[in-house]
Amino acid sequence: MSRTTRRYKALQQSNGGGSLPGCDRVRQPRARVLLLCLLGVLVLSLVLGFYLSSVADSRSGDRVPHTDLTKDRLSHKPSKCHPAQIRHLASQVDGTRLFEAHLRPILIERLPGTRGSLAVQQHITSSLSSLSAGWSVELDSFQSPTPRGQVTFTNIVATLDPMVPRKLLLACHYDSKVLPRDPRAPEIVFLGASDSAVPCAMILELATSLDAQLKLFKHQTFPVTLQLVFFDGEEAFEEWTDTDSLYGSRHLAELMANSAHPAASVHASMLQAVDLFVLLDLLGGPDPLIANHFDNTARWFDRLIAAEKRLHRQGLLKSHPSEQTYFRKDVYLGPVQDDHIPFLHRGVPVLHIIPTPFPQFWHTLDDTEENMHRPTVENLTKIMAVFVAEYLGLTT
Repeated sequence: MSRTTRRYKALQQSNGGGSLPGCDRVRQPRARVLLLCLLGVLVLSLVLGFYLSSVADSRSGDRVPHTDLTKDRLSHKPSKCHPAQIRHLASQVDGTRLFEAHLRPILIERLPGTRGSLAVQQHITSSLSSLSAGWSVELDSFQSPTPRGQVTFTNIVATLDPMVPRKLLLACHYDSKVLPRDPRAPEIVFLGASDSAVPCAMILELATSLDAQLKLFKHQTFPVTLQLVFFDGEEAFEEWTDTDSLYGSRHLAELMANSAHPAASVHASMLQAVDLFVLLDLLGGPDPLIANHFDNTARWFDRLIAAEKRLHRQGLLKSHPSEQTYFRKDVYLGPVQDDHIPFLHRGVPVLHIIPTPFPQFWHTLDDTEENMHRPTVENLTKIMAVFVAEYLGLTT
């Protein structure tokens, strides 16, 4: 093409700038042909562009709603409780109900697939079903190979309103670990009070104490709802490995990743609808030190710090020596393997509420109700009540 253009200019110059013989006769049909060719190329480009765009959308259709959900999640602004609202939220948390009604039925041996596990499942589901907010409770049962053979596991998933696009997810695990019995007292079994019966009881108390607000909230138009997950099979049957641990969370994370969430979009998954995954574990002992584990959820950890400070300033926390006793950003003792891992690896933002170092009675027969510090459990539940109320906007 470049050689032809140079030759044409040279011929024009050799004729003193005039026309070539016969050039006028040839130029008009060539111009029409060129114009038609250009129009054809333009039409072809438009058709091809539309086709490629359609193919791209069909292959990656989940990207658009995922981007929308991500944008909404990142721009989410919680409300802020004024002092009277904080006092009201704190007054709704009932420590006696937490320990007697919610915790004690869980303090039994509850290995996956056993009668004890079934009894705890029934306790959790009946507790939530009895509330006026109207929870949608589902059981995610499945079988998985373990070092001790095929075992049936059951996750409990309770959603306030399944048709809301985004979810604040609170989670814990309700199974207990297999521990050798003490030959001197073979009747004593591992009860796992902090690991993780107390976190389960705290979440049940949160749902109970906020029941009236959640009922009202459910009938209003908000883009975020509350979801509660009680995992089965967090503990290893023998030694902790990638395959002998986190049975319930691994299964549910995969299930949610492969399940469409029509409330958001036909192309969005249930996993993409999770705004924030808040995991509670090993809570109940005295003087817990809870650090921030993830930079991308630091602003939500700051909200926990703020809630603790505001409750302390109003004198609403017991056995709480300073306004920032539990939640600290100036210390970090490293990551912890827990039920958040399968969700974290799939890009879900995680807030891990776990004390580090672990309690001294961790994975021992001493992890019992007697060694729980009731004021701390009540305090942490009040902090979580403020956090949840502000995240969802229950205070507005």
